[in-house]
Amino acid sequence: MFRARSNLLQSKTTREKDKRMANSFLAQNFIALSDLRPNLAHPSIIGMVIGKTDVKGFPDRKNIGSERYTFSFTIRDSPTYFINVTSWGKEDYIQSLSKSFRVGECVIIENPLVQTKEIEKEEKFNPTTPSSYKLLLSENHSLVRVCSSYQVDIKLLSLLHLPIKDSQDYYSLGDIVANGQTLDGRIINVLAIVRSIGEPKYFTTSDRRKGQRCEVKLYDETESSFAMLCWDNESILLAQSWIPRETDTPEANVLSNFARENAEATALDDEIEAQLKESMNLQTIVDVYTVEQLKAVPLKNEGKSYPFYGILYAYISTLNIDNETVKIARNRCSGCGYFVSEASSTCTSPFCNKDSSGHKSVFLSFDLLIDLTDHTGTLHSCSLTGTVAEETLGVTVHEFLALTEEQKTTIKWKFLLERSKIYLKFMVSPKARGGLRTDVLSCKLADPVEASRILSGKSNKFENLKSY
Repeated sequence: MFRARSNLLQSKTTREKDKRMANSFLAQNFIALSDLRPNLAHPSIIGMVIGKTDVKGFPDRKNIGSERYTFSFTIRDSPTYFINVTSWGKEDYIQSLSKSFRVGECVIIENPLVQTKEIEKEEKFNPTTPSSYKLLLSENHSLVRVCSSYQVDIKLLSLLHLPIKDSQDYYSLGDIVANGQTLDGRIINVLAIVRSIGEPKYFTTSDRRKGQRCEVKLYDETESSFAMLCWDNESILLAQSWIPRETDTPEANVLSNFARENAEATALDDEIEAQLKESMNLQTIVDVYTVEQLKAVPLKNEGKSYPFYGILYAYISTLNIDNETVKIARNRCSGCGYFVSEASSTCTSPFCNKDSSGHKSVFLSFDLLIDLTDHTGTLHSCSLTGTVAEETLGVTVHEFLALTEEQKTTIKWKFLLERSKIYLKFMVSPKARGGLRTDVLSCKLADPVEASRILSGKSNKFENLKSY
């Protein structure tokens, strides 16, 4: 009994010590990566390690016959900002520093040297970053230490699974297979499901350097099997932690459902917008909401709640229709509405009701994700597709693609500066961002008098929404 009580007291003391250390840590002033500038006196920063290279040795030009060693890593402290960090030095120091942390851990860096990066040189061998600077670590002046679990802010932990690229800026595996020759040597983004992870294989190069490789098999809607090779130790270790058919990002969850759910249900969830419009009379939608109210909608019954509808008076705050890097139109199957890969002319869904020849025609359809903003907040990634998008923008998808960039920008700013009256359909969906899928049923510029009257005098329907 005495020993048990002693252990309890010791545990309590440890917890109190941890709490004091955590409070001391939180009181420390860290400089945001976006605020880093040269000539800062003893900067202290914190961030998640999102990438890391293997240690490499190079002949030391100043000391013939000896080698200098180096490795780099990338840290991130916000959804929009990350920076590359490099260290050079003797083998013992570099190896020890590299082994002290891994991708996915949070680190504190004391007194790094902030330097302006040479973009063409730096980004040829390192990840492209939004920062104009890079960090250099010195064995004599800099310190890197890993944060313990109680020190890490949950906001930093979430950054590990947040893409650093535009969520729509990626190639399907089918695109890579079809355009392999033109993509040779290029760095691209891929969104795919992990099918299997091979065991690491080790080898020795002709100059007696040890190496390793690991093959990861991927697949998506367009390709059933695609090999990806990992060559450096850190990426191999990271790959070994992956779980086949498990994903993180909202866009990846869409792909994950393809692997785990009934494809027919997926096709129904992505039905053709024309069919969706025909099934709903907009005149029956009368409830007006704010973004804040809609974000508070409870997610019931594990995604099986019936959909509800509402009107939002808001601005379109994101409308990427004049950005060449963002896809705004995709082919759909005329039979089931499922997206068809650019590398294929036929639907790959096994549940599609194809004709006797085994094929269904495809048609080009708008497929946009827009953000809607009012005075209470922003709804992200709302789906604006098909004929609804055509009616909203005032042009068909084929007419739009024939417009000049200047004409596309003109259409864009028509909405970004004006409040719109937007009819929306909301449905709980496990593959949608935040668990709630938002479909735009109609979007037209609002009558200023009507909008002012309703927004100032409406009796909030929020109580009805909460009891839904």
